[in-house]
This record gives sequence, structure tokens and C-alpha cells, in this order.
Amino acid sequence: MSATLEAPHSTQADSFPLRNLDHVHFYAGNAKQAAYFYRAAFGMTWTGYKGPETGSRDVVSYLLEQSRIRFLISSPLTPLHPMAEALRLHGDGVHDIAFEVDDAAASWSRAIERGAESAYGPQELTSAQGAVRMAAIKAYGDVIHSFVDRRSYQGALLPGYRAVESDTVARPTGLRHIDHMVGNVALGEMNRWVEFYQRVMGFSVFQSFDDKDISTEYSALMSKVMATGNGRIKFPINEPAPGRRKSQIDEYLEFHHGPGVQHIALSTGGIISTVARLAAQGVEFLRVPPEYYRQVWSRVGKIDEPAEELERLGILVDRDDEGYLLQIFTKPAGDRPTLFFEIIQRKGSRSFGKGNFKALFEAIEREQAARGNL
Repeated sequence: MSATLEAPHSTQADSFPLRNLDHVHFYAGNAKQAAYFYRAAFGMTWTGYKGPETGSRDVVSYLLEQSRIRFLISSPLTPLHPMAEALRLHGDGVHDIAFEVDDAAASWSRAIERGAESAYGPQELTSAQGAVRMAAIKAYGDVIHSFVDRRSYQGALLPGYRAVESDTVARPTGLRHIDHMVGNVALGEMNRWVEFYQRVMGFSVFQSFDDKDISTEYSALMSKVMATGNGRIKFPINEPAPGRRKSQIDEYLEFHHGPGVQHIALSTGGIISTVARLAAQGVEFLRVPPEYYRQVWSRVGKIDEPAEELERLGILVDRDDEGYLLQIFTKPAGDRPTLFFEIIQRKGSRSFGKGNFKALFEAIEREQAARGNL
């Protein structure tokens, strides 16, 4: 089976309406230092805070934003907090992919009726700025999906957070929104989670890739891209495929100790300037060999961006029937070879860079070999 585009943008009513991604909640061993990294390197702006100074005795959290991207980074203040055990097991990474909805309780009830397992039931958080209603279900691994209704709230993220009025550290890089988020699951589990998103949340299969599409001499993986009915939210789900050596998915599962979020793709309207700023601010990117650029232009054809700048920065290019895209991938964001980021600019294309898979995965394998994990 080759890559297939199975479910283009739907014009039908969603069976599980999600307005958008609300925020991504990270657990970190040291939230203050992690927040500084994302501010100084990725250009996120510190806009909200919860900690001992606001009455939170067991957790500290930093709210970071850039355009429509909203990251929440939290650490436990006591070793007995459940977050501490999650960090011991998984290391820094994504805990919650939260959705903005019209009615959190109704969304939670609908998901439970369709077979989802509750992470926490409907609750209302209130303050002088109004009320936020929330509930959550469990997804793959220890990842959860919170449903957030904040239409009656005017404060910083949630009640209990203090707004931060200015940030002298943040150096914005032109990032706009989250394009997609990728989850890694164990061999044989991909179709289970595909069915979960279809049955519980009304997603459909947007695109599929098998081990012939995503493979190198040594390893391979399989992937299905799930999308909401309105096409705004896309979740590729990966599983390893049998190969001669350990795949990048196997390495992730080993060091993360189970399924989880592999990477977050961040969209920009000007990838050359964004990547140049990110690199200058300390973000490390994977690089492909120079041979890639001697072959890519015959495949991709004419584009708007200067080829020499793309090659200088290591940005990859791919084209489909609807246009082209430009993308580049960071090295792991932490010490464990788990979570990383993609920077992407779409010029009409709605695909995921199939033409770049081989070069990209060989670059990842070189990093694996350097770590002794291939």
C-alpha cells in the first residue's frame, strides 16, 4: 500500500465538534528552566503563572504563548505528587492535548458513552474573571485530552493563574499555530488508536503510510493521519515496523517507557526567517546530506523561496498535487531521545512530506547511531 489521501477536508457536520486546540500541557522536571528555554529559543512569551505565590502548594505552572500556540509547562513541588511519578517514568514531555469546546461536560459525556475512559469528570473553576468548565478522557499511554469551555472567562488560561504583563526574555520567531501532533504507539497498536479516534471523537483517516513509504535500509514504521471533521486538527499515529535494526519509534518507546507524543509541528508563514532565528537562538536541527539538494529540485520544480537559503539552513521541500511544503525537524528537545519539533510552512500542500521521508529518517538514524541506539 502506498500513501493514500483518504479523507479530505469534510463539509459535513462534525459528530464530535472541537473548536480548536486549546493548549498543550507539558510535564517538566524543572518548569522554570524549561519555560526559559522555550521563551529564549523558540520565542514563546510568558503570559501566565501558577505557583506558591498564587496559592498553589504542590504544582508550579508557566503559561507560554506565541500567536495561536499555547504551551503550559508544569512541575510538581513535592515528590508525592502523581506528576513526579510520570516524570520519573517518561521524562519531560506532553501530558495533555487540550481541546476548546462549546460544552466540556457534554463533550466528556459523549466520549464516555462511546467507550472512552475518564481522566477526570466535569468540573468548574471560578474566579473574579469568570468560570472555566473542564473534563478529560484518557488517550494512548499516559496522554489525556481535556475539554475546555472558557467562553465565560477573561483571565489567564484558568482560574488560579496570575497574568504576566511583560516578558523581557521572549524573542518571537514567527511561529503561528500547531499544524499537527504525532503520537507513537507500540507495534500492533496503531489501528486500535485509529479506531479510538474514529469511534470516540469522530476523526477520520486523512492519510496513510506503510513500511514501503517510510523506511530505510535498517528500519521502518507505519503511520495513519487522523483528522477532525473540520480539518483543523490532525494527529498522525505511528507504530514501528519490523526491520533489520531498532527504528526511531522503538527508540522512543524504550526511552519514554511507553506510548506518547513524538513531535509537534509548528506552522510559520516564513520558514527561512523563522528557522534562521531559531538556529541563532540555540535550537538544533537535523541535517540531511548535500546530495539531497542536488536531487530535490528535479522532483519539486520551481518554488518561491531561494534554493541556496533552504540548503544553507537545511530546510526540506516536497510537492503534491495541491502545492508544496517546506519543513525541518529539530533534534530532541530534552536529554531523552523522545519529544522533538517540526517547523513547517505550507504553500498549498496538505500532505506531510512523503518525498522527504527517506532523507529525514536516514538523518534520524545517524543520530540514533551516535547515541548507540540503532
